[in-house]
Amino acid sequence: MPYRVAGIDVHKKKLAVVVADVEEDEYRFERRWYGSNPEQLRVLSEWLIEQQVEEVVMESTAQYWKPVWEALERFWKAKCQSREGASRMSGTLHLAQAQSNRGRRGRKSDFRDAERLVKRLVSAELVLSFVPDAEQRLWRTITRTRYQRTRDKVRLQNQLEALLEEAHIKLSSLVSDLLGASARRMLRALADGGSDPVALAALADHRLRATPAQLHDALGACTEINPVYRRLVKLTLDDFEFVEQQISQLDHEIASLLQGNQDAVKRLAAVPGLGVDSAQQIIAEVGATAATFASAKKLSSWVGACPGKEESAGVNRSRHSPKVNRQMRRILNQAANAAIKRKGSIFEIVYRRLVPRLGHNQTIGVVANRLCHLIWIILHKCVPYEERGPAVSKQSQQRRTATMIRKLRMLGYRVEPIPDPA
Repeated sequence: MPYRVAGIDVHKKKLAVVVADVEEDEYRFERRWYGSNPEQLRVLSEWLIEQQVEEVVMESTAQYWKPVWEALERFWKAKCQSREGASRMSGTLHLAQAQSNRGRRGRKSDFRDAERLVKRLVSAELVLSFVPDAEQRLWRTITRTRYQRTRDKVRLQNQLEALLEEAHIKLSSLVSDLLGASARRMLRALADGGSDPVALAALADHRLRATPAQLHDALGACTEINPVYRRLVKLTLDDFEFVEQQISQLDHEIASLLQGNQDAVKRLAAVPGLGVDSAQQIIAEVGATAATFASAKKLSSWVGACPGKEESAGVNRSRHSPKVNRQMRRILNQAANAAIKRKGSIFEIVYRRLVPRLGHNQTIGVVANRLCHLIWIILHKCVPYEERGPAVSKQSQQRRTATMIRKLRMLGYRVEPIPDPA
């Protein structure tokens, strides 16, 4: 029985599809053009079933491969796997990185690219990407959207500070958080037309370190501020509150989607440097059990949290870490920078031992690699985190536990604290 493989060169509006029997000595490709609209994707799936195609490989072109992948999963994959005489690899979809399918310059065409995909897949020359199932792809979409909203929040805060400096309102020099409770009350009153520095300074909380005289001096320019600045401050505050509402909605949406994996979230959130948000993002990227990765080393290699290898004549000429999954690299680097600041943790000890020799950046890479291995063990083996460093003070442990429980309960998770045996 022939073993047929299809290659798809993906574009925004059109798909170049080729099919060939890979067991023949010479490839004989059948070429077809298809559109990328839903009806055409359904017709493409039916044609692949008629051609008895066992595997499909496509190129990861921007975001345009996603509807093709989802349509083939829905209309082709299940029928291909349930067909009589289907092999173990029947119904397999492959996503190839575009860099690994580059051809000779000046000899590029769509059908040649699709044919090259098939040939290089058979000869194992393609770099294939990990594509999770539909549920995990939804987790990724919503966690990455939340991260973008968080970046928007930071951007708005920076814009507000620049706007106040231009208007000679030096409030950011006196408060640690320009959009905290006290500063926000004063800015809202300023945007609504407040022009008395004493009245604006009186809106600050009594726990604020700045004195009323300092606040009066920082807000002194509000008596003659241009009305345009008031309107711009009001617009920025409104945008900031809207983004905060969106982040809150996304938090509850993520918690609802990960409700069945709340044990994994709790175990990861207990790791130094991680929290509930980081745990949710990690599960969305690697899965609730990291089942795709057979070992911690393979997960570390996929993330790019390990030294690179560029060997020639027995000499490794470059140890720069590969840039693979940017989302996980960002999470691990942020977690590593936070973990080394936790007093008494094993990560603080590793950092202090290595930083004189390696420097800060390389030591953070080492800590991130250890965190990556730890994440795989916690998820894959379903074990809780145990601190192996010096005994952390009981008071700090209680504060961290209380914070984690409060955060989890706000998101709708059910958490019961374990009583102290003492």
